[in-house]
Amino acid sequence: MKENVLDVLIYLFETYANTNDQQDHSENQLLIKLRSAGFSHIEIDRAMDWLDSLVQIENKFDLDTQAETCTRIYNDIELSRLNSSCRGFISNLEHRGILSLKQREILIDRLLALETAAFDIEQIKWIVLMLLFSQPGQEAAYSKMEDLVFSSETNMLH
Repeated sequence: MKENVLDVLIYLFETYANTNDQQDHSENQLLIKLRSAGFSHIEIDRAMDWLDSLVQIENKFDLDTQAETCTRIYNDIELSRLNSSCRGFISNLEHRGILSLKQREILIDRLLALETAAFDIEQIKWIVLMLLFSQPGQEAAYSKMEDLVFSSETNMLH
């Protein structure tokens, strides 16, 4: 079974994010559970590094308040990995008030850090959920995003 970092992240998120389990899960305990679920040590390590970076990335982006009126121009690497549907989906999340400009930049950074050749909207939905879950005060946006992830709504662009 070939797994990637995104599979590990989604598994972790589905298993632990919305549980009322107050048990402290040490990294060693998580490693054991992930290994028993069939994930490779390399992918688990990459997923843990990705999660650590998600928590630490908040201060990396210092956006000017005037940026709200600017159009996001994607570079060649971003264009090659985020097709027009993905870029449109991200823009739609901004317009719906689910993502701020800073969160959009964090999202793009975290997507590119996954080293996935190309993304689809379903994968982006999960990463947005993880991003919002990791940030205090984002409960309303998280709830809206959760509805999108778990609803049968498959095409929110039209």
